[in-house]
Amino acid sequence: MIYLGPAGVPISCEERTTLAGIECTAKLKLNALECEFVRQVGMGNEMARQVGELAEKLGVRLSVHCPYFVNLCSQEKEKLKASKKRILDSVERAHFMHADVAVFHAGFYGELSPDDALDAIKRACAEMVDEMASSGINGVNLGLETMGKQSTFGTTGEIISVCREVKNCVPVVDWAHINCRYLGIFKGQEDYRKIFDQLAPLKLEHLHTHATCAECTVTKSGFGNERRHLTLDAKKPDYEPLVKEILRRKVDITMISESPVLEQDALVLKKMFEKYGYRF
Repeated sequence: MIYLGPAGVPISCEERTTLAGIECTAKLKLNALECEFVRQVGMGNEMARQVGELAEKLGVRLSVHCPYFVNLCSQEKEKLKASKKRILDSVERAHFMHADVAVFHAGFYGELSPDDALDAIKRACAEMVDEMASSGINGVNLGLETMGKQSTFGTTGEIISVCREVKNCVPVVDWAHINCRYLGIFKGQEDYRKIFDQLAPLKLEHLHTHATCAECTVTKSGFGNERRHLTLDAKKPDYEPLVKEILRRKVDITMISESPVLEQDALVLKKMFEKYGYRF
């Protein structure tokens, strides 16, 4: 199955609520929506339950995005505690709405070496998974997103390392972030193929991803950084080779559009899949 939809309430939706957003998504004939808790977790458990029931009725697959204010590399106990709480609060809402993944940006290297940052994040994720189990939360995975700036934890290899060692952790592949971090790495289908090959040892039943284009900058030392999101017609990266590779591999995947035009570019992706024979 291929699931496509917007990050948050579609722009074209007049009523700016999650329930209305799910209805608008279904009317657009899209089948996924990511609930955005990027500033705060402003939804209660009862509303999360209603959101889940409506999404199930309308055939919309749900995920959640945790607040941006997360740093699992922080050496300050209170900041680390607050970061974990923001993630766990999001996980709890995901549980009530039957979403399978809570996506988050894991943290910043700061003064830590990449290896020390990796150890810190593995430790924090393991602690959160234990808390989830103690709270009776199951069916929700911690989704560690690949990141597009050199200062942030989140290379493909780092994310895979966490997911191999900590249960209930899964990679969230942001194609534009990877493209920027590695200075336009996606030139053709074979480049996307390498990412799927890297992910293969995880034996994922379903892959959750983010789709947008992004303007990339180059640091003085020659490394790449994401600057801002662009619409898919920028082709940074070009998604058509990715669509071909997904269909070739028969990947079970969600692609959430984080483009500035949200659902419009989700529909662009849908047309790409249909062009190569996929029927939704």
